[in-house]
Amino acid sequence: MYDVWQNTLAEIEQQLSPANFSTWFQDTTLLSTKGGHIKIGVKNTFYVKQLRNRYYNIISTALQNNRVNVVDISFEVKSPVKSKVRSREVTNSPLVERIKSIRRPTLKSDKPRQDGLNQKYTLDNFIVGSNNDVAVAAAKSIVDAPGTRYNPFFLYGGPGLGKTHLVQAIGNELSLKNPHLKILYTPISDFFSDFVDAVRNGKGKEFNRKFQELDCLIIDDFQFIVNKEKSQEEFFNIFNNLYQLNKQIIVTSDRLPSQIKTVDERLASRLTWAGAFDLQLPKFEDKCAILRAKAELMGAEIEPKAIEYIAENVNTNIRDLEGEFSAILLMSEVRGLTPLELIENGSVSVNKSTKLRPVSPRQVIDKVAKYYEITPKELCSRSRVANIKNARQVAMFIISKELGLSTNKIAAEVGVKDHTTVMHGIRKIENDLKLNFALRDQIETIKEKIYG
Repeated sequence: MYDVWQNTLAEIEQQLSPANFSTWFQDTTLLSTKGGHIKIGVKNTFYVKQLRNRYYNIISTALQNNRVNVVDISFEVKSPVKSKVRSREVTNSPLVERIKSIRRPTLKSDKPRQDGLNQKYTLDNFIVGSNNDVAVAAAKSIVDAPGTRYNPFFLYGGPGLGKTHLVQAIGNELSLKNPHLKILYTPISDFFSDFVDAVRNGKGKEFNRKFQELDCLIIDDFQFIVNKEKSQEEFFNIFNNLYQLNKQIIVTSDRLPSQIKTVDERLASRLTWAGAFDLQLPKFEDKCAILRAKAELMGAEIEPKAIEYIAENVNTNIRDLEGEFSAILLMSEVRGLTPLELIENGSVSVNKSTKLRPVSPRQVIDKVAKYYEITPKELCSRSRVANIKNARQVAMFIISKELGLSTNKIAAEVGVKDHTTVMHGIRKIENDLKLNFALRDQIETIKEKIYG
């Protein structure tokens, strides 16, 4: 049985990155294969969830390739043994320098801020990664020369990715650089409420004048302006006046203006005059850097391997990532154990992910084909028709990212010539996702249907 499992692991290792294989398979054992009911021993309950949700199909295929009959696979926690969460050694160069550059925010005054800004948000404690580097570069340019190159500055992305942090950081940096600047940060809901109150009380001119006197206006959560025509009209006028005076305008939203229903086309066009910048989900290395920076700012002690484990298991957004991190630190304090000890003995559950149950490549293909209103046979054909080719590339991307299959196996599943075609298709979708918010929505919808 030992030899069978070693051969199986050798095949699995060829399909995964060294880091993923080391993290999830290094300490597994094959307990039983009786009657095709496979039992695999793992270190703790976290490994049960990860192996079942992410690698079930890979394990099953590898076992069958080694002549093991597979009816089903279960995972059992082995008897407690002092174990280690394997380090992925991401504490190198750029990430270390990022952490070292973090400075604790210093509050200049205890007086209430009148500009709506929270002084804890700074560019110094905003971790820059491949998911946000372009937007941060633009933000720094705004601080150096407000109202010029990136005006208006439109920032979009899903919830919990740091939009509010970044735009408030711009406001704080501008205020620090020039205390005489008049800056206002306000969520669009507050703008709407204040406008309604002003109209009701006959103070519309005073409301408008307050905004015209600003040097920098920061509007957050613009998507909530839907179905508020009068507020849109008022914002449109304020926008035009500030823009003509070269005053800096900053707007955030969860999507592009053109994708927000009922937004006036003129306003939608003006908001992206200087381009649109998006924040994407952070990669593993970025998540580790974020957590290390948070630990540094909090003065908290947490083992690098524990940080890497949290980063591996939270795949939703930065807000959830930091929430899980804080929860583990709190439990560590209550239980009198280190975060790593909590993870190793199965005392905490970290599994923020859209992956709810094991799926097969065929299920992915079926769901993608149905979403794009083509047949699975068409998707897996050699057709070069645009919509079929796009659906095929989306399927390859999802199979790669969700199931972890090798490019050779993906090529066989979707019927393309070889693995290079798969690599090109995956890269194409990855690049499109950087600027195509509609495609991002489509893929998230398909994933919901796959795992729903």
